[in-house]
Amino acid sequence: MDEARVVSAVRKRLFIGGEWVDAAGGRTADVVDPATGATLCAVADAAPADGRAALAAAVAAQPGFAAMAPRERADILTRAFTLLHERVDDLALLMTLEMGKPLAEARGEIAYAAEFFRHFAAEAVRIDGGYQTAPAGGARFLLTRQPVGPCLLITPWNFPMAMGTRKLGPAIAAGCTSIIKPAPQTPLSMLALMDILAEAGLPAGAVNCITTTEAGPVVEPLVRSGQIRKLSFTGSTNVGRMLLEQCAEKILRTSLELGGNAPLLVFDDADLDEAVEGALAAKMRNMGEACTAANRIYVQAPVIDEFGRRLAERMAGLTMGRGTEDGVTVGPLIDEAALRKVQTLVADAVERGASVLTGGAAPGGPGYFYPPTVLTGVPRDADMCDQEIFGPVAPLTAFDTEAEAIAAANDTEYGLVSYVFTNDLRRALRVAEALETGMVGLNQGVVSNPAAPFGGVKASGLGREGGSVGIDEFLETKYIGIKMD
Repeated sequence: MDEARVVSAVRKRLFIGGEWVDAAGGRTADVVDPATGATLCAVADAAPADGRAALAAAVAAQPGFAAMAPRERADILTRAFTLLHERVDDLALLMTLEMGKPLAEARGEIAYAAEFFRHFAAEAVRIDGGYQTAPAGGARFLLTRQPVGPCLLITPWNFPMAMGTRKLGPAIAAGCTSIIKPAPQTPLSMLALMDILAEAGLPAGAVNCITTTEAGPVVEPLVRSGQIRKLSFTGSTNVGRMLLEQCAEKILRTSLELGGNAPLLVFDDADLDEAVEGALAAKMRNMGEACTAANRIYVQAPVIDEFGRRLAERMAGLTMGRGTEDGVTVGPLIDEAALRKVQTLVADAVERGASVLTGGAAPGGPGYFYPPTVLTGVPRDADMCDQEIFGPVAPLTAFDTEAEAIAAANDTEYGLVSYVFTNDLRRALRVAEALETGMVGLNQGVVSNPAAPFGGVKASGLGREGGSVGIDEFLETKYIGIKMD
């Protein structure tokens, strides 16, 4: 694998109005390989003036892009879908270098990311409206759906390509121009995508990409400008709350995909092999650095010992290392702060009485590695029960009754996703309906699918991404009354 070639091929500048430009003052920021701590390269570090330039480009391009035929926008997305697949190996390596996930997972993310373009290419040509006679007669109602307008899209570091295409796909399909700001830890994947979109025929200014380490000074003026008409943000709940307050001033359309504290419930009638595999998938995808990761695993008392033994055996069998190496299934965490957080949460749980079945201590050395860890007997007052772990730690807690399990699962401000393992159909439906989350995985540990609506309730966010409803977030309904008499 030619790591240097893949990194050097990515343009490191800002993408504004269809041109690659330097940041104001020539500012740059380093991109670090979390597996080694070494610097991969430097990219442009946007200042507020660069944000204003991107906004001007998006606003100027909006009328023409909205007027483009839906089939043309669909064709752009289809070509981008094809290019993502053609370049999957280089894109996956790039992602692994900047983010740490193993190459197999990175390839899977590129395929997943591409599916959002294919899905919304189909949605672009299905934007509909309506026509009806007024109930009292004498008039007709014409309903149309039009692009919201210029959008600000902010993506996280944990899925640096898929979270971008999940937002860009519907924005492009709907005819909305956009400014996308990737996370400062992982800008390279999104910069590579800009070249792909340009090659696919996207008009200048339809998508603009600004990379910056100073999100607040760059983003807030855009939100308060009155020219941005929609914000779509994926990230922490605390930042989401702040952005929602800023959006209130101009009454922006807002989609927020925020934190999660996912419960995973294993009942004593579950297929334990299936439950262990599902828990492993729900916990270890992306080294546990996912808002959908199983954060609180509740297991019915008669089977918790056997479940814990099997899960610990599977977790201990995973191979930790640099994601570019053959056979590696667990990469590093994103940075030193993430590693310290996981270490602190595990230490707190153990101090409160939890037992370590496997893992539990960082190996030291270069990179931000933490081993797959299973804890049992985790008390419900442990800090990790109230906040996202964002690491490869599976905390097990016993429960006795169905009602107890539901109450524990719902005892959080978050409500993104939950997982249930049981072979009782009626119980499965009862519990799924009672859980206060936007998504439920029944006997499966992965729920994300481009064709399904993704999103949560409570402090986990507003709106939905993906599915047939994903494009609705980027469209306004206009009613035209026609007098006939």
